[in-house]
Amino acid sequence: MQAGFLRTPAVLALEDGTIWAGSAFGAIGQRTGEVVFNTAMTGYQEVLSDPSYFNQIVVMTAPHIGNTGVNDADNESRKYWLSGFVVRAASPRVSNYRADSSLDDEMRAQGIVGITGIDTRALVRHIRSAGAMRGVVSSTVLDSDTLVAMARSVPTMEGLDLVPQVTCAQSYTWNTGVGEWGLGSRGTKASRTLNVVAYDFGIKQHILRLLAERNITVTVVPATTPAADVLAMKPDGVFLSNGPGDPAMVTYGIANTKALLGKVPLFGICLGHQILGLALGGTTYKLSFGHHGANQPVKAYGKVEISSHNHGFAVQADSLPAGSGVTHVNLNDNCVEGLEAPGLKAFSVQYHPEAAPGPHDASYLFDRFVQLMEG
Repeated sequence: MQAGFLRTPAVLALEDGTIWAGSAFGAIGQRTGEVVFNTAMTGYQEVLSDPSYFNQIVVMTAPHIGNTGVNDADNESRKYWLSGFVVRAASPRVSNYRADSSLDDEMRAQGIVGITGIDTRALVRHIRSAGAMRGVVSSTVLDSDTLVAMARSVPTMEGLDLVPQVTCAQSYTWNTGVGEWGLGSRGTKASRTLNVVAYDFGIKQHILRLLAERNITVTVVPATTPAADVLAMKPDGVFLSNGPGDPAMVTYGIANTKALLGKVPLFGICLGHQILGLALGGTTYKLSFGHHGANQPVKAYGKVEISSHNHGFAVQADSLPAGSGVTHVNLNDNCVEGLEAPGLKAFSVQYHPEAAPGPHDASYLFDRFVQLMEG
């Protein structure tokens, strides 16, 4: 057993005063954030490295986490972004030939505070009833009153623009396909090399891989890049990426998307979907506990897809103006999971068709983007 693993006491405190005691793993310290849960049975490394989880403490419902270790190839971005990690049983053993390190060691290296030994079933039921709450996970300060007060002082997710803290500092080009992953449909390659500009609101790398696999060269640009600069690149299409925080606060992204509407085909995922909805004139709202996991049923075009989700906000269906409409609906709560504005050559989905982690039912959406760009 690794030094310090499952030894140091740790506490998760929620703003409603509930306390969940366990043991520390990963880095020793304390972190605050919104506490959400993820129902995926696998893919914890992709969750840790997804920028959309920035400023959140993630509870995994799968009971055993860490069994397969971690490796550089499966990361979705340049680092781990979430504030804290809560699991039922963190495995002290690593059993996978692809592992470069243990989860515990990598979390220590990246400063991610974790807690194990929590009854995550009870915790998830509590969050489902009370809603996502602010919290603090700590293996240094353990006093309940102090931690609850700290949790209550954390800013709520509503009103937070977190994109500036996760976007790239400068533009870069991506043209590497799926390689060893081979996940989902590789799609039909475009008849010629297409050039897409992707706004980085917190973009995941597997999105870029699936675009590149379809004969697309992607130029990734910082979130605040003016629409005029994007159009000057003469792209065949523009992609609006996933990312963290309240979409209504990403005013620069909304303004730039408005300026691009009707001038170039647009495809948005997650936060990019919400930004497109707002740019069209719609509104967004905060979900009670959000959708986070790889098993959400969505109805689209008369069929049901099992899909991967990570969002705490949604577009208000009846706020969308004439000329746009809902294409995908979540069968659990009827919230909007996709929209389109055909006259403007724009469409988006709230969930994650790149499926990292998750099922591959929705990979056809990347082909649809290609078809839209090819006219």
